[in-house]
Amino acid sequence: MKTIIIILVILILPFFGNTQSIERFSIDSGGANSTSGNINMLYTIGEVNVAERSSSTIQISEGFITRVIKIKINPKVFLQGAIINSETTGLMNDDLRDLGLLPVVSPFGDGKTVDANVFNLGGTSSLGAFEDDIVDWVWLEFRDETDVSNIIKGTSVLLQRDGDVVALDGVSDISLGIIPKNYYIVLKHRNHLGVMSANPVAVTETGTAINFTSNATATYGNNAQVILANGDLALWTGDTNSNGQIRFSGPNNDANIIKDDILNDPLNSFNSATYTSIGYLLIDADMSGSGRFSGSNNDSNIIKDNVLQHPENGFASPTFTINTTIPEGN
Repeated sequence: MKTIIIILVILILPFFGNTQSIERFSIDSGGANSTSGNINMLYTIGEVNVAERSSSTIQISEGFITRVIKIKINPKVFLQGAIINSETTGLMNDDLRDLGLLPVVSPFGDGKTVDANVFNLGGTSSLGAFEDDIVDWVWLEFRDETDVSNIIKGTSVLLQRDGDVVALDGVSDISLGIIPKNYYIVLKHRNHLGVMSANPVAVTETGTAINFTSNATATYGNNAQVILANGDLALWTGDTNSNGQIRFSGPNNDANIIKDDILNDPLNSFNSATYTSIGYLLIDADMSGSGRFSGSNNDSNIIKDNVLQHPENGFASPTFTINTTIPEGN
């Protein structure tokens, strides 16, 4: 026993002195343990590591191996524009996908891209589930539980016809590398007013569901969403310049933005106010793949109806403004 103790002391002594140093090692897959008397020695076979390496489940830094922590979340939301004239009960229309107008690059500026095939046939699963076809891109945010203006993480994701918000493969739950804890959850769309949870939500590694289509989910602010005929909730449509407001008349109103876009369309050679523009357009309030200022099924009337029928517009004033209930973020 004395011999063993002396050997251990000799092995330990080099680590004590006037200076300290940290050797950079990463642990390899080899290793075992050996027992002699009351001494149990664990050892591993390693190699010097001088760079960071990572995979989907593990991260190796100089001297450390760390399991990658990822949360899972599966939100649900409806877009009023895509569901007000729904062809199938409980499902949003997917005209933008059907017309081939959905962009493969996110409109939200974070550079996320997808293969166009994920828009169809249930994403990469190719199961052909029509309720899983993609309606559009949406933006997902996680905000600090103690400061609603502090955006911890934001990312582009995809929205299915049944309201499920999914990863960029078009079908999977969203998985992100942030700390599991409580966050305010925010969902935004390019021409709808966004929504935020009224309270912080516990986000975990095993998965968290939050259903903004149900009135059982409390949301931040009053009348954050429109109530549909069947009682479901949806984001307000008509924010044609993405400024967080919906206005039918008065300065900078959304109806005028529709008119200006229609009149300035290069293909509208006669500058007709009844012209129909085609494309992936902010002025397309009903998400039909077209924008119309006047005439049948025009987008201006959708904005007018939202403004006049808003629960807080007691005098049914056409100059009433519907404001986003989401606080500004940074």
